[in-house]
Amino acid sequence: MRPMQSQGVGQLNFHFTPEQEALIGLARQVAKDVIAPRAAEVDEKGEYPEDYFQAFRETGLLGVAIPEQYGGAGLGCTGLVLAVEEVAKYDCSAGLMLLLTRLSTMSILLAGTEEQKKEYLGGTAAGRRRGAFCLSEPDAGSDTQAIRTRAVRKGDEYVITGTKNWISGAAVADFFVVATKTDPEAPGSKGYSVFVVDRDTPGVTVGRKEKKMGVRGVPVNQVIFEEARVPATSRLGEENKGFRIIMETLNSVRPVVAARGIGLAEGALMIWLDYAHQRHTFGRPIVEHQGLQWMAAELAAEIEAARLLTYRAAALVDEGKFGKEYAHFLSMAKLKATELAVKAANDSLQMMGAVGYMEDYPLARYVRDARQLTIVEGTSQIQKTIIGRALADGLLKW
Repeated sequence: MRPMQSQGVGQLNFHFTPEQEALIGLARQVAKDVIAPRAAEVDEKGEYPEDYFQAFRETGLLGVAIPEQYGGAGLGCTGLVLAVEEVAKYDCSAGLMLLLTRLSTMSILLAGTEEQKKEYLGGTAAGRRRGAFCLSEPDAGSDTQAIRTRAVRKGDEYVITGTKNWISGAAVADFFVVATKTDPEAPGSKGYSVFVVDRDTPGVTVGRKEKKMGVRGVPVNQVIFEEARVPATSRLGEENKGFRIIMETLNSVRPVVAARGIGLAEGALMIWLDYAHQRHTFGRPIVEHQGLQWMAAELAAEIEAARLLTYRAAALVDEGKFGKEYAHFLSMAKLKATELAVKAANDSLQMMGAVGYMEDYPLARYVRDARQLTIVEGTSQIQKTIIGRALADGLLKW
């Protein structure tokens, strides 16, 4: 979708460009040909789907959001949102795989050197490299300022020590973007630094794999740093000024998380619609029963509202508007779309009745997967806090 630029008083452009239409068609074809037939098996086995990854690499979807000068398609956050929405209709894990291409590289794009950008962004776009974003810790989830992982300067190196928890994609990653504390005495948001660390660095270990409720196709592991020595040149940006990098990385990815929610919601409703045309009660297809039509209509309207909110948020990111003064708009998209995903999965299951509750049908997986979305990249409560503060500070008004 083109950024919503004025075409005259009251005129906004809500149409996709030909390039975006082609991207949607490509992602949709990959989703139907590769992802849909395998989604149930991926969930059941809980294994990383290399065939998804290979399909993404062969079609260039890994580089959708990466600038052209680093080997990507240069379609920005909006392009990634469109691709993620399509693949998440069939498997939320597939949406997360594409999201990680942004989450693991955004800090590098914001603050890395040209050499780092060529290596890590270029490698990600080509499928040569896979990254993971290491932020959460055993005692630092929503409270980012509780980070305890230390990076101590020793000459031309830093020594990193600490444990990161619940790191998506860690098991298959070959580099990590790591949030650390370089000045433990600094108050509040001061004293943080961000590093890019190769997996084969001595002292870096990928720990146990967690047993998850849903989104089982992308493993979640601990990442342990035991006096891991990295060159000072691996730091992203200035020492002790990394908190802004962390926050802007999270802000910029929230529309993509929202796209996973929208895709899941659309997929859940599509499953019900297919079933509702086949299932008959009281002499007619259940899709003709008004009570069910009303439930489905409400979901359809909410999906369209969430899509527009998310597309606008993605356009803001592509315009460079993802700092504190715009964070509430990005949080709105994440909040609305992910809460909707939970509702859509639950309501679609309810409309299907007993058959929807059976594991032979995919809606049980959609219900489990949806619950992840309201937690990752900032819980729904954190999003409400960001929006509430914007209201209190006068950043949001009509």
